[in-house]
Amino acid sequence: MSDFELKDLGDGNFEVSGDMSFETAEQILRVSQRVFAQHENVRVDMSAVEKADSAGLALLLEWMSWEKQGVAKFNFVAIPTSVLAIAHTAELKDLVSS
Repeated sequence: MSDFELKDLGDGNFEVSGDMSFETAEQILRVSQRVFAQHENVRVDMSAVEKADSAGLALLLEWMSWEKQGVAKFNFVAIPTSVLAIAHTAELKDLVSS
């Protein structure tokens, strides 16, 4: 079973660790909806992510859509290499690396 943790570090700073994958993306999304809504600025550090796949990319894109909807402003740190590779293949790299 895949596992993750979305840790609230305070002041809108969060750390995702474990997996950002098909097995966990929906759970991460549900948890993040609740905790991110409390902040105007959200910083997500992914340096502790061990496994990420295209569902991890979909999760990032969903968070980016929240920014466009005015939920919060997002800053992503240490996006997993595998997510960036998938984004590059799908011609979305500029979108997630900006």
